[in-house]
Amino acid sequence: MGVFNVTRPASFLLTGIPGLENSHSWLAGPLCVMYAVALGGNIVILHAVRVEPSLHAPMYYFLSMLSFSDVAMSMATLPTVFRTFCLDARSIAFDVCLVQMFLIHSFSMMESGILLAMSFDRYVAICNPLRYATVLTNEIIAGMGFAMTARSFITLFPLPFLIKRLPICKSNVLSHSYCLHPDMMKLACADITINSIYGLFVLISTFGMDLLFIFLSYVLILRSVMAIASREERLKALNTCVSHILAVLAFYVPMIGVSTVHRFGKHAPRYVHVLMSNVYLFVPPVLNPLIYSAKTKEIRRAIIRMFHRIKM
Repeated sequence: MGVFNVTRPASFLLTGIPGLENSHSWLAGPLCVMYAVALGGNIVILHAVRVEPSLHAPMYYFLSMLSFSDVAMSMATLPTVFRTFCLDARSIAFDVCLVQMFLIHSFSMMESGILLAMSFDRYVAICNPLRYATVLTNEIIAGMGFAMTARSFITLFPLPFLIKRLPICKSNVLSHSYCLHPDMMKLACADITINSIYGLFVLISTFGMDLLFIFLSYVLILRSVMAIASREERLKALNTCVSHILAVLAFYVPMIGVSTVHRFGKHAPRYVHVLMSNVYLFVPPVLNPLIYSAKTKEIRRAIIRMFHRIKM
């Protein structure tokens, strides 16, 4: 018998928000608005960075990577979320679920890596500004983008195979309107130790290390800023980091909240787990374009010029 010749359902059943099944049609409206903001806002930023020469700089190249990751994440979840809430079509084929799981986890890890790269950008810009242009060349930025993509693919490539080796016979009902590795492995009627250990290893070695290095970069940034004599110059330097700090908080706070609820909130109502997971996946793509549009005047000016040209 082959390693993947095990008992598994032909499809899974996705779940909306437990207890609010009768309100799914009402929830579809806010979800559509969130997707519209996420897709529209990030696509506008991508186009602005592409067409505006003033935005052809490392900081905005990294921002365009972040916007691309957010668009990809939204597109990965949109089909099943839309079908679950708007059409009440909950079934998803097993292999399609594996693909969606891989894409969601991959783009999430990619976003974490991009936030780390953006913290390095801010570190060089503030702590070593004279070398900024020579350190962050187009070749280096492209290499960093390739490395983040390769890390996500290589690290998460085993996940679908780790799921396919498990016999799934407890149930075929997932806890969310999309597919996640922790959710799928809990349905197995076999030892899931390998899946749990590998999942924890991925979490610590990627997201955990990224957050640690982001924190260390800001320790160095604060130390450098405090050495500036002028209070006005200190505030100006720190102001360039505000958008990135808000983006980091928008990404990591919901992630930590989800991990805390899953680990320590086992007796919490089921809808709490679902809502926290939805916040983790939906909020960063919505907030990031709003944060950078509101806090970065160069982005605002570029968007205004872009729409002005369209009207003409």
